[in-house]
Amino acid sequence: MGCTSCSSSKGGQPKGCKNNGTCGTDGCNKLTVFDWLANMSLPDNQEPFNYVEVRFKNGRKEFFKNADNLTLSVGDVIATEATSGHDIGLVSLTGELVRVQMKKKREKIDDTSLKVYRKASQRDIDIWQKARDREDSIKVRARQIAIRLGLSMKISDVEFQGDASKAIFYYTAEER
Repeated sequence: MGCTSCSSSKGGQPKGCKNNGTCGTDGCNKLTVFDWLANMSLPDNQEPFNYVEVRFKNGRKEFFKNADNLTLSVGDVIATEATSGHDIGLVSLTGELVRVQMKKKREKIDDTSLKVYRKASQRDIDIWQKARDREDSIKVRARQIAIRLGLSMKISDVEFQGDASKAIFYYTAEER
């Protein structure tokens, strides 16, 4: 969905869409999503699809139900339901393209889906940013502990949940 083929050729000209940055995707990277349905209106009597795709750290994406029908746009920072507490992420896709992506990834559309709580407040963003600022030092400390305990694992990253109540440690190991 995003324009990922605009890398330069030997002559310096773009190989991909050849729009030289004017293709409307605000740049070419793996996280960019072009909404090719944006200029189309819905058929009469059809409600907009009430799910959004939300992007988190390292390109992790999940789908959330917009149960309160908040007006959300791509790029909005929102608070979402998590297994414990809440998380903070950026809206990466809205509307009918979310339905297409959910179908492609075989995600169920049902009432058990996690929900969008609200647009993130400044307080939410401040807590999230403080947690993100701690991730590198926590990763270093976790690596030191793994070495001290003789664990044969490589900790590659740490991600705090948006409310800083939970940390996820990403690692690789030969035996697990």
